Amino acid sequence: MPYGTVTLFSRNVNNNNYHFMKYLLYIICLTIIPLSSLAQDKEDTAVASIDGIVNGLLDQITIEEGKKIDTSAVRNLFHPSAQLTVLHNDSSFAETVSLDEFLSLLKDPYYEQGFLEKEIHKVIDEYNGIAQVFQSFYAKDSEGVENKGINSYQLAYYNGRWWIVSLLWTSESNGVELPEKYGGK
Repeated sequence: MPYGTVTLFSRNVNNNNYHFMKYLLYIICLTIIPLSSLAQDKEDTAVASIDGIVNGLLDQITIEEGKKIDTSAVRNLFHPSAQLTVLHNDSSFAETVSLDEFLSLLKDPYYEQGFLEKEIHKVIDEYNGIAQVFQSFYAKDSEGVENKGINSYQLAYYNGRWWIVSLLWTSESNGVELPEKYGGK
């Protein structure tokens, strides 16, 4: 071997084996690098626009039976100090959790049974790097329980991308249905 050449294998490796391993390493790199780029491109696309980030969250929490939620992909959508709040159906109290607590809840086996949430309608207000999104949704769990409600997102744009800073949601209850302006009857 020439002076200064770095070897991946011991010096006793025959020349044909060395070239084969070098070729194999080259093929592996050609395979892995584009796949990681595709995953990164998908994440980058989701945070590049308001529609992308709110729809990206729905894509991540909608899950087929037996699958697990990709909590890393969900984390990527949120500002690290984001807060998530649910106003319970009877409007008697609101429960707020941190991003880490929310991600822990998403690991509950309940979600492995399957969960669907899809957008019905969306209203976006944006100004100078901040946005408020009211997104009405339809949800169905693995037990067949269906409901509709509103996700209220507060977003911030900086470092070349959108971040979910907070998320507040509630569901139809006590005869209070979605208003027409949010896609209700």
